[in-house]
Amino acid sequence: MTSVNTNYSAAQSTPTAAASQPAIGEEFNSFIKLLTAQMRHQDPLAPLDSTQFVEQLATFSSLEQQVRSNSSLDIIATMMNDMTGLLASQWLGQSVQIEASTLPYTGEAVNFAVNAPGGTERQVLTVKDASGQVVWTETLDPDSDVHSWNGELQDGSYAASGESFTFSIDAYNADDVKLASLSPKVITTVTSIASEGGVLYVTTTAQLTSELGSVRKV
Repeated sequence: MTSVNTNYSAAQSTPTAAASQPAIGEEFNSFIKLLTAQMRHQDPLAPLDSTQFVEQLATFSSLEQQVRSNSSLDIIATMMNDMTGLLASQWLGQSVQIEASTLPYTGEAVNFAVNAPGGTERQVLTVKDASGQVVWTETLDPDSDVHSWNGELQDGSYAASGESFTFSIDAYNADDVKLASLSPKVITTVTSIASEGGVLYVTTTAQLTSELGSVRKV
């Protein structure tokens, strides 16, 4: 199995020239020339041994299959690179939602949306630090589709950039019965897209990386 790892970032404006690679099949062509020359110049009174000839033909066949296989893989790799480049042009710089319960604080406000279940009357955000201690709680505005946490902590200080926090939103009905605990859908911007092992990933300004299939444009 061949993996293709191609990264496209917002900083890229033009593709870089690929380093020149030896043409696939050079060894294959050299083998044909040598075998042809051997048959042409063999001694008619002592021709090439049939067993050796069969062995060389087997080597020829094996090499031919390898060249074809390498050519196919090269075509597949090129197609995947082209597909990744096309997707990069469609996603770079786009605002997206990524569901995430844990993320690093970048120094910028964390903007997020919540898909609350039906019957929700109240939503409470809880933020915990890396040790599991609650550092912020807030009842979210029910009339707002997008919410924000600016890094403020309960003691009046602010989170340091690079610290990791866990977010959860508890949804309650009119009787104050908890309906669900939810992860926020963080709203962020795509900065790069990459293919690894046949799977496409996006990286964002919120320092979140996610499979492309789990990302939704907003």
